[in-house]
Amino acid sequence: MGEIATGPLLSQINTPADLKTLDRTQLQQVCNELRQFIIDCVSVHGGHFGASLGVVELTVALHYVFNTPDDQLVWDVGHQAYGHKILTGRRKVFHTNRKYGGLSGFPKRSESEYDAFGVGHSSTSISAALGMAIASKLQGAENRQHVAIIGDGAMTAGLPFEALNHAGVSNSNLLIVLNDNNMSIDPNVGALKEYLTDITTSHSWNKFRDDVWKFLGKLPYADFQRELASKIEASVKGVISKSSNLFEALGLRYFGPIDGHNVLKLAEILEDLKDIPGPKLLHIKTVKGKGYELAEKDQTLWHAPGTFDKITGKINKKIITVPEPPKYQDVFGHTIVELAKENPKIMGITPAMPSGCSLKYMMELMPDRALDVGIAEQHAVTLSAGLATRGMKVFCNIYSSFMQRAYDMVVHDVAIQKLPVVFCLDRAGLVGDDGPTHHGAYDIAYMRCIPNMVVSAPMNEAELRNLMYTAQLDETNAPIVIRYPRGTGVMPEWRTRMEKIEIGKGRKIKSGKDVAILSIGHPGNFAVEACKTLATDGLNPAHYDMRFAKPLDEALLHDIAKNFQKVVTVEDGTIVGGFGSAVLEFFNAHQYKVSVHMLGIPDRIVEHGKPEELHRECHYDAQAIVETVRSLSPVRIREKEFIG
Repeated sequence: MGEIATGPLLSQINTPADLKTLDRTQLQQVCNELRQFIIDCVSVHGGHFGASLGVVELTVALHYVFNTPDDQLVWDVGHQAYGHKILTGRRKVFHTNRKYGGLSGFPKRSESEYDAFGVGHSSTSISAALGMAIASKLQGAENRQHVAIIGDGAMTAGLPFEALNHAGVSNSNLLIVLNDNNMSIDPNVGALKEYLTDITTSHSWNKFRDDVWKFLGKLPYADFQRELASKIEASVKGVISKSSNLFEALGLRYFGPIDGHNVLKLAEILEDLKDIPGPKLLHIKTVKGKGYELAEKDQTLWHAPGTFDKITGKINKKIITVPEPPKYQDVFGHTIVELAKENPKIMGITPAMPSGCSLKYMMELMPDRALDVGIAEQHAVTLSAGLATRGMKVFCNIYSSFMQRAYDMVVHDVAIQKLPVVFCLDRAGLVGDDGPTHHGAYDIAYMRCIPNMVVSAPMNEAELRNLMYTAQLDETNAPIVIRYPRGTGVMPEWRTRMEKIEIGKGRKIKSGKDVAILSIGHPGNFAVEACKTLATDGLNPAHYDMRFAKPLDEALLHDIAKNFQKVVTVEDGTIVGGFGSAVLEFFNAHQYKVSVHMLGIPDRIVEHGKPEELHRECHYDAQAIVETVRSLSPVRIREKEFIG
């Protein structure tokens, strides 16, 4: 399906320069048309929904007031940047958003000059924009504006506070827009959320202060007058405020909170803020999903609902006629509840993803033993380490790509102390439409190099349950990684009886000759499918599910090396330093002359697309395994072709 119908004003806007030709009184109509365009497009093509609807007015005001792309806009995370993309020359191709070969779902520097910084993970915008502001000052471009747009959910991470601490003493031309909607994907948690809800800087005070600031700017010796006024302001605010303002305590001028859906007021304030030097913060209140009633009411569901009927709000779901396998995340969510009912030491930790990782089930039933710590991966890991020192069996569930942010804590706080934390890395492998910022490509490589670490991956739902069962046993005294992909497994009847797995023990899936296929994790199912296809060629490779990248099943590898000269390794992680590399290292250490052909994620950035499209592109799907084994068996293939 092609272009989506466009309103009369929006159809004229191909760049922000076109937006600036409109009268300010037309901005609300632009907002209405932009919001409708996003609804129309996402309902048909899918994508992130609520976040972009919530910042329509802000997006229009920013591009109307600032001189982008010379002025730099940095969108945190990027879920909310659809309006930005539509206004900056990508409206006609926006229907390709998140599709293979199409637009990225996030701002991306190589895609547009208007995308000042590539994003995808949260909480980076203030640091990036501050870096740009410092660079502009050094380069003599002091009039260039730098704007970081960050949500209150992203503010729960530590990185924004590190950036705020620096920004307050930098004297850089930086504006931070705090988009406060009390949501990330799930509702925000923690003391900062409460602070933003109850922040005591009043509307009346801000209006009075801004009026005085403008007036003083017109007087002789304006800089001196304003400096004096700032000192008086601090004293007066101490009297009229019930508590001091966190942001101003860090050295930023604070404005707000104001209505983030009043585009005319936003434009007016942004225009004024351009003339105020130094670091400053504008606090706006918005509603995630604004303008689409169902999205406003259930913001978690409508974060990224897939395609839906925009009139009825019915989300399109696949019609199921036979039992289907569950999502791996749900197998985790239900299994940890089963285990926790029997083992009082078990706790669950997640950094702001209780729905995405399905820890929500345990949070509902055992709220004291399952914690959402907000967007704070580092804290999640060290908190888990602290719990483990007191004998708790902690399942710390973090998406594979997000775990990269807590790597030092994994090494320093868990592995060095050999604490038995269980790291459940959801979204391992190529995740699909979210693209390179969210692919879980590197965890096997970055975890298996750490001493004391066990690295495992289940081939199916039963194996996931068995690994979880094993990990919570008292005799398991090392940190354990259990990695599994986004999406469904292969077992409709998945509630199997859980059994202990010997750490570092693989298993033979099928016997064979000539070629041995060694798989780890879900791609083992690709190998099963490939073996069925290869049988029609008269080829009979052996297949082993290794289960563990560390420790390797050395007894099994010795046996394989003695019986096969050709080995194919298959993984949904990077082949640089991954499972295949571990196998190569083993064969080399024992001087085996085995030819190893590694299939997995190549040494390059993989863009977005459906998982099956990316598996094909990266050459580790079932067809790739078939092609590789065939290439290693040329004589048998030629004989079959001759006979045929």
